[in-house]
Amino acid sequence: MTADERAEYERLRRHATVRHRRLRQAGSSVLLVLALLLAPLAVVAAWVQETVTDTDRYVETVAPLASEPAVQDVVINRLTDRVVEHVNVEAVTDALTQALRDAGAPPRVVEGAEALTGPLRSAVRTVVDRTVTRVVTSQVFQEVWEDANRRSHAAVIAMLTGHGEGAVRAEDGAVRLDLGVVVDEVRKRLVAAGFDQAAAIPDTDRTVTLFHAEELSQAQDGVRLLDVLGAWLPVATVVLAAVAVWIAPAHRVMLMITAAGVGVMMVVLLVALAVARRVYLDSVPPTVLPGDAAAVIYDTFLRFLRDTTRTLLVLSVITALAAYLFGPGRPARALRRTADRGTTAAGRALNRAGVPTGATGRWLAGHRAWTTGGVLAAGALALLLWNRPTISVVALVLGVVLAALVILAVVAAAAGPRERAADRAAP
Repeated sequence: MTADERAEYERLRRHATVRHRRLRQAGSSVLLVLALLLAPLAVVAAWVQETVTDTDRYVETVAPLASEPAVQDVVINRLTDRVVEHVNVEAVTDALTQALRDAGAPPRVVEGAEALTGPLRSAVRTVVDRTVTRVVTSQVFQEVWEDANRRSHAAVIAMLTGHGEGAVRAEDGAVRLDLGVVVDEVRKRLVAAGFDQAAAIPDTDRTVTLFHAEELSQAQDGVRLLDVLGAWLPVATVVLAAVAVWIAPAHRVMLMITAAGVGVMMVVLLVALAVARRVYLDSVPPTVLPGDAAAVIYDTFLRFLRDTTRTLLVLSVITALAAYLFGPGRPARALRRTADRGTTAAGRALNRAGVPTGATGRWLAGHRAWTTGGVLAAGALALLLWNRPTISVVALVLGVVLAALVILAVVAAAAGPRERAADRAAP
């Protein structure tokens, strides 16, 4: 090739290289945008799918409602009202008044009997309220609640999709709580306490409306879609993000950008949940459900979703920080030098103390990149295989990974500088 031909060849080669890098960058950016847009939806879809299909998870979700004072107060008041409605106090006072008239009692006594309606109704309500309170606040109610929800796991399907029957179900534009088991227990205890009329409490109207939702049917359509997508949407999101990092010209930079983007989307999801909570509380009339009870119900149902979102936020921040610390930035280099000096000093002190690591230390020193990558991969795999990791689990795994890296670095340094130099010089 002549000099001009060589120059033209190099120019075309550089042009092709630049074009290839631009195509990779564009493709990586498109995949990253798709992954970030799908990330919040994937988290919600996975939560819905897991809550619907996992009986233990569902019972764990709804179990705290039975012991929440705000919810207990609603149940007690509603049940007390319904029981008192079926106790005919007027009939009792009318019968007493008529009996006094027939017996020739003085007019003042007859009038006094007629005035007993209010105090008698108050006394009945006090006794009924005390009995209902004992039932609802007892461990029996907690056990009955959990057992009923476990045996009728279709309740969660009823609430989220509008189909099936259970303790919590959606119907006629409202989400209702079925208190049939509690009504039976209250009726039995009232009869045992001497209120024979309590046996006439009907089996109908045994539900308490938790909240109304004008757009419930549209929300249920969305939940059904999320239930279908929940099995594969999180996997697709992770694959998109991984491919975006893999095809990017600068893998480390793209990993840092991806982790930061996921963190931002998790913040957006947390803000959306907070806004939805405020909208929900403002939309629930106090006559339907007191504000404190509505807040408890919302927070209880969504607590695992919020926990997962916070965990992913912390994990994304850690990933972005780790990607930065492996880069060429001045703070990153300074931190790595400081850590290397510290582990080297510890390793040499160990060697001087008569505990050389020999061939093992020399092997670790010669394969430091592989051992570091292996430890990081093991930590990532542990989080991936952990059943519902939380922030504390992430902190635990991070601590173990850092400890392992420090130990490996100290063991490598304990081989001694001369031995490591000889090992590197050996053919």
